[in-house]
Amino acid sequence: MNNERTHDCGTLSDKNIGETVTLCGWVHTRRDHGGLIFVDLWDKYGMTQVVLNPQIDQLAHEHAQSIRGNYVIGVTGKVSARPDDMVNSKLKTGMIEVYVDALSILNPSETPPISPWEPQDTSEALRLKYRFLDLRGPELQRNLKMRYDTTRVARNELHRHGFMEIETPMLTKSTPEGARDYLVPSRLNPQKFYALPQSPQLFKQILMVAGMDRYYQIVKCFRDEDLRQDRQPEFTQIDIEMSFGNEKLLFQITEEMMAAIYKEVLDVKIETPFPILKYQDAIDRFGSDKPDMRFGMEIVDLGEIVRGTSFKVFARVLESGGQVRALNVKNSAESLSRKALDDLTEIAKTYGAKGMAWIKVQENELQSPIIKFFEQEMLDTMLKALGSEPGDTVVFIADKPKIVADALAHLRLALGKQLNLIDKSKNSFIWVTQFPLVEYDDTEKRYTAMHHPFTAPREEDMEKFESDPGSIKARAYDLVLNGNEIGGGSIRIHQKEVQEKMFKLLGIGQEEAQAKFGFLLDALQYGAPPHCGIAMGLDRIIMLLSGAASIRDVIAFPKTQKATCLMTQAPSEVDPKQLRELKLKADLS
Repeated sequence: MNNERTHDCGTLSDKNIGETVTLCGWVHTRRDHGGLIFVDLWDKYGMTQVVLNPQIDQLAHEHAQSIRGNYVIGVTGKVSARPDDMVNSKLKTGMIEVYVDALSILNPSETPPISPWEPQDTSEALRLKYRFLDLRGPELQRNLKMRYDTTRVARNELHRHGFMEIETPMLTKSTPEGARDYLVPSRLNPQKFYALPQSPQLFKQILMVAGMDRYYQIVKCFRDEDLRQDRQPEFTQIDIEMSFGNEKLLFQITEEMMAAIYKEVLDVKIETPFPILKYQDAIDRFGSDKPDMRFGMEIVDLGEIVRGTSFKVFARVLESGGQVRALNVKNSAESLSRKALDDLTEIAKTYGAKGMAWIKVQENELQSPIIKFFEQEMLDTMLKALGSEPGDTVVFIADKPKIVADALAHLRLALGKQLNLIDKSKNSFIWVTQFPLVEYDDTEKRYTAMHHPFTAPREEDMEKFESDPGSIKARAYDLVLNGNEIGGGSIRIHQKEVQEKMFKLLGIGQEEAQAKFGFLLDALQYGAPPHCGIAMGLDRIIMLLSGAASIRDVIAFPKTQKATCLMTQAPSEVDPKQLRELKLKADLS
């Protein structure tokens, strides 16, 4: 038979009845019904039922006796209507079937260790080892199609706004940007190393100095860090930079791009413009700079109300400059058992809290081990501030501000999931702005950049570099979707003297700054325009679009949490000859 296919396995319909077609694909299932053999033939486009009837072609029917699941075959035959009682409404091709008069086995298959098409409790390790089989499954096929569609739409939208895609180097200079670099030894320059880029940050700023005006790149980035469910050692960003822009313009372009992605990929309309929330307001109200806004339950500060209480836990915290804050959990008094409250306490402890106090508000009484320490007037004032009503539960955390925020943020999320408060039909985008420019590292006894060292401060805070650096606000912004940070960026520093001030604040001396960032400082001297940008986490966006449980399910060939590839067995040892060429030793400990 001629193995050049005329159609794929997902497009034939009743409009093709009577045509002779050639299909190629994988055997999804084979069913022998006595005289007739039915084969579901699969490719990435869909599935078509083909029928082998000995009365139509005896040789093809005999040939079909030997085929099994995952064999690659080609068939030629006539498209026919299925009998009315055999129509499969779940398939795009369910109205028709192909009666085969020629069959060719293009490649047999061993019995696979995993079945990509049948739901089963296959370990992730086995799936990753046989990723080439796993990728045939409908979920991963769908996810990678969504990934392609997302990048296609992003490119179209950025092109519409005048952005040009420009590649930047993969082999670059090691610079301190927060995480550990992946290093690549240079054979031509012994004992010297390239670094794989953690981001194209410096290059895209230099492209602005070069007059490129509007740049973007869908780019691989690398960070040698401990991995979690939503982290990979190599990840992909939609990287954007533009000259003569500001927050308002960049927000508008980003929102239009996200709206186009949701419309094209999910056929969902998202409302723009996105709400804007200041960093401190986010921390005060939700305990997090990436709050999930699909449900309420805001944090309430009770410090002034409970000041003077005889409850020593609260009193000691307030005396030492800490906070007493709480969540009012509506209609939860019956559903939150004592065990459930104990479990919530353990969550709070995970984030540094020493414990969690609670009060259940009943119709005619309050239930809690702590109410005996409070006068009725104080309790009444507290419950009024919280908006508590009969049937509610109040949970309290008292500690240092950061611990209070972290613990209550995670308690809020845990309660939202446990009590089904999160409206999963919503797509809640928000911008978070006005982050602190720097934060103090108690361990290293110095300031560190909250975003990165190239973030511009607000104009009105320029005089605070010497007097009060901790109060400087950055012109930085994050884009948050359903409690996930999916993008972050800033207005950049475009003046050399301001960049030098920033390096000095971070403890980077002139000599070190010149050694590590000299090329950027040189560029800023020669007419660098004001510029700004954002980096969008493509992998995380696809995870949220697809509803995948793990970021590994939206990447074709992901790494494990130990940064290994189970399919290729990377990383691996290399030939000693290669090490000698690189002037490296393998036995260093």
